[in-house]
Amino acid sequence: MGNEELVTAPKFKTVEEERLHRKNRLAGAFRLFSKFGFDEGLAGHITVRDPEYTDYFWVNPFAVHFSLIQTSDLVLVNEEGEVVEGKTTAVNKAALAIHTPIHKARPDVDAAAHTHGLYGKTWSTLGRLLDPINQDACAFYEDHSIIADYNGVVYEGEEGQKIVETLGNRKGVILGNHGLLTVGQSVEEAAWWYISMERCCQSQLMAESVGKPKLIDHEKAKLTSQQVGAPWAGEAQFNLLYDRIVKEQPDLLN
Repeated sequence: MGNEELVTAPKFKTVEEERLHRKNRLAGAFRLFSKFGFDEGLAGHITVRDPEYTDYFWVNPFAVHFSLIQTSDLVLVNEEGEVVEGKTTAVNKAALAIHTPIHKARPDVDAAAHTHGLYGKTWSTLGRLLDPINQDACAFYEDHSIIADYNGVVYEGEEGQKIVETLGNRKGVILGNHGLLTVGQSVEEAAWWYISMERCCQSQLMAESVGKPKLIDHEKAKLTSQQVGAPWAGEAQFNLLYDRIVKEQPDLLN
């Protein structure tokens, strides 16, 4: 057994309590993404499925900076892309085109994250998967895919469906000349995989700038993937950052 036995999954007495938990984590994810420089103008969105209305998901409102998002700002969208709860009806059309088909196609996925982080969008221009060059990168070994061709801003359902098909049952996809997208069984997991994948892109770009990285062999990379790439690991590691951002920016819970 590994460290998973030390991690306790949260338990909720009511669906309202679970909904608030998810929304707080989602607001915290936006604050963290801003802190790490993953905000890029109007681009970027993270979603989490509602625990009661499971065809609906919570998402950030359009044109609100990640650093300013509070729990009360989040918007609930139904399976048709219509806002059913929130202070505004303005939601990024790309968020609907990308996230709606993901939530429909992957009942195991409760959350998805996509932004235009610097290193992710830089790596996405190379048309390559990440290599298992270190332990952290092994979390994505044989668990991410790539769309090599860029077809413009994702406003149409056809492009969203292409992302779904390319993602398959994996945790991440590199969108060619665009950026990264990650998913998870919780918003904590999806957000952590995005943070980690962005850093893995940075690490490989740095390594290749000075030489040819030595790869971890297949068997060891596969074993390590099962250890560091497990859902519990993503959730636990995000929660460390969540505790930090709540302490630094407690207003996000408003």
